[in-house]
Amino acid sequence: QAQLVESGGGLVQPGGSLRLTCAGSGFDFEVYAIGWFRQVPGKLREAISLISSNGDMADYANSVKGRFAISRDNAKSTAYLQMNDLKVDDTAIYYCAADLHYGSFVDEYDYWGQGTQVTVSS
Repeated sequence: QAQLVESGGGLVQPGGSLRLTCAGSGFDFEVYAIGWFRQVPGKLREAISLISSNGDMADYANSVKGRFAISRDNAKSTAYLQMNDLKVDDTAIYYCAADLHYGSFVDEYDYWGQGTQVTVSS
């Protein structure tokens, strides 16, 4: 059974950092592009970063560009999202998702994790 599990969320002060982890199992992780998304209550799920299956391509939403960095380790079936200089507006539930195609729309992703809460507050 395919599964993605996020971890690493928590409470952090503005300007702080967190690293989210997305661990995949039950499917061929290394052939899937990975996307990171976030959602706050009452708003649509927002795509914030994605990485190709072999890691040679990556993209970021303007809201996180220069502060967040996506990476992956296919040997460990794991993807990461390093988040620096966090802002109050980054507060959300963060999800990772996997899809065979790079650049898919949100509703096209095949597998989703359960999400991890990130709260940025002083």
